[in-house]
Amino acid sequence: MEIVNVNLKNYSYPIYISNGILSDIGLYLRNHLRSGRAIIITDSNVSNMYLQNVENALSKDGFVVNHSVIKAGEESKNLDTVKRLLEECFNFGLLRDSAVIALGGGVVGDIAGLVAALYMRGVDFIQIPTTLLAQVDSSVGGKVGVNLDKGKNIAGAFYQPKAVFIDTSVLKTLNKREVLGGISEIIKYGIIKDESLLSFIETNMEKILDLDDDMMRHLIKRSCEIKSDVVSKDEKENSIRAILNYGHTIGHALESITQYKKYIHGEAVAIGMYYAGKISLNRKYIDESYLLRIKNLLISCGLPVDYGNIDKYEIIDGIKHDKKNREGKIKFVLPVGHGNAEVFDVLEEEILNVLN
Repeated sequence: MEIVNVNLKNYSYPIYISNGILSDIGLYLRNHLRSGRAIIITDSNVSNMYLQNVENALSKDGFVVNHSVIKAGEESKNLDTVKRLLEECFNFGLLRDSAVIALGGGVVGDIAGLVAALYMRGVDFIQIPTTLLAQVDSSVGGKVGVNLDKGKNIAGAFYQPKAVFIDTSVLKTLNKREVLGGISEIIKYGIIKDESLLSFIETNMEKILDLDDDMMRHLIKRSCEIKSDVVSKDEKENSIRAILNYGHTIGHALESITQYKKYIHGEAVAIGMYYAGKISLNRKYIDESYLLRIKNLLISCGLPVDYGNIDKYEIIDGIKHDKKNREGKIKFVLPVGHGNAEVFDVLEEEILNVLN
């Protein structure tokens, strides 16, 4: 088993990474929760595969558990879903020392985390991510929230889990598109923080795409280490944490414009990373060979790098609603050299130039 610790200013929690950890989840949870009462929030896809096993593992160790199943997909990520789940927590009899357990991908984790943050002003929260993207990104760092009609993750909070449990065996049940969406976020970490991670992916591409367990545990652990390091220095995204949004400015705009139906998150981020790289090239922060390397790596993983026939002015409008913007200025994370990135003010004309 691999363990990565997220060390915050006044609090820390572990990320457990292992093949088969779900079967012993109750044993580990005892060390992190204040009581034995919990609700599992999952979705209609994950519930068919893992809910019964997790409930059985928890019951075996004396937990009193109920569950709520939401419709799978980004369309569930709204305040109506949160309200319904809060009422179910109350009806189940959850108290302030009870727990909310997220069993699923990023959407489930974001919704369940917001429910945990709001219910009785905050109950214990546990993340059990079941997609690669959630394992390397959204389950770590405490960002929780839901979408509004005009933008992604607009209603949210920073609310850290008590622990994160990553079972690498679940990756074998993912479809190829979901796997590639997670690899997109791993590539992001290499671009912003660790060029050797890019080299590792390039060298071991075939084994990674075959979901070799040793390869995946290495990638997941390294990704969690990078994110943990950044979050520990800037929990509330006042400075350095913003670099984790590389690719997300255009990516979130594309998701919103297409109503979350054309791209999954990792695909939209891949497109965003490439176009942010083009802005960086125009500013001479990187050279053409490095941008080509990023592009070729994304393409070789089966990820998109082009936004297709979407109106570029719609993309600009979506970008203007991005949460990172300050005082009317558009903020972009741009690669600066190899394995490094910074946040910059970017002009609308610069974005239009690369979109053209």
